Amino acid sequence: MDQALIIEKGIFILIIFSITMLMAMYSTLAERKIAAWLQDRVGPNRAGKGGILQPLADGLKLFSKEEFLPDTPNKFLFVVGPAVSMSVALMTSAVIPWGDKLHIFGRDVILQATDIDVALLYVFGVLSVGVYGIMIGGWASNNKFSLMGAMRAASQMISYEVAMGLSIIALLMMTGTLSLREISEQQHGMSWNVFYQPLGFIIFLICSFAEANRTPFDLAECEAELIGGYHTEYSSMRMGFYLFAEYASMFISSTILAVLYFGAYNYPGMDWAEANWGMNIANVIGIIVLFIKLCFFIFFFMWVRWTIPRFRYDQLMRLGWKVLIPLAILNIMITGIVILLFDS
Repeated sequence: MDQALIIEKGIFILIIFSITMLMAMYSTLAERKIAAWLQDRVGPNRAGKGGILQPLADGLKLFSKEEFLPDTPNKFLFVVGPAVSMSVALMTSAVIPWGDKLHIFGRDVILQATDIDVALLYVFGVLSVGVYGIMIGGWASNNKFSLMGAMRAASQMISYEVAMGLSIIALLMMTGTLSLREISEQQHGMSWNVFYQPLGFIIFLICSFAEANRTPFDLAECEAELIGGYHTEYSSMRMGFYLFAEYASMFISSTILAVLYFGAYNYPGMDWAEANWGMNIANVIGIIVLFIKLCFFIFFFMWVRWTIPRFRYDQLMRLGWKVLIPLAILNIMITGIVILLFDS
């Protein structure tokens, strides 16, 4: 790998890291604004024009709060827990194709940090590690409520990852690849996978709520039963890391949904735009289109949170094991039958 390519990839990774952090930070403001709009009240509007500086004010508040360490024999793990959650939330962005390519300074720049053949497996592997951050933090807190919250999170993620993985199998049968770039390229124009895999999309969407610990699947931090759940004993930026990880996970989940089912950076008239305006302008529009799609899903995550009440824990488990998994298996069977019929 030549030095120019290493520098190019390093700059791109830094840009993606910054965008992920910025999106996670301003998702907190968007959540409060959307909640205010849905509940017919006024959201944050004091820090800056229209409350635009509120995330910075929240960050300064968290930084200025006292660091608290509970009486636990596992102080090292107590510190490591939030770091694991934050790191995992940011690692998945490495394999996401944010656009096609741009011709800059005489060379084609691929808008993806790294393109690996098993990108989808990488995403699932990294997301599976995320539960360790929650489990370590809850166990090391030396608090029974934190431990119960962590155990709820672990069982919930394991349950819904099974259904999520099964929903993806039908998509892989249709696309024949694990590369996110190839899946994106196959959806050129309006050949979006959601039209061919509507049931798989619905299952994947529901499981994304559970993976991100979002209402109505936020049983791990149910304040009515567990105070603050797995992060009850955390304060200052350690708690901030857990909160940031949730919003970063929501941003990445929204991006994965857009890439797998809604055409990624593809849009109707992309070939016409490239022929008339040039490759760079057409692909910049594609980047904007991808961000519009993922922002819609972020809005949908927030809309559901402030509309649907939290499930009981038995309802949550019943939905995962008795409804979503059988539906995902049925979807695989239907997809296989359709592929065999079309091949014949």
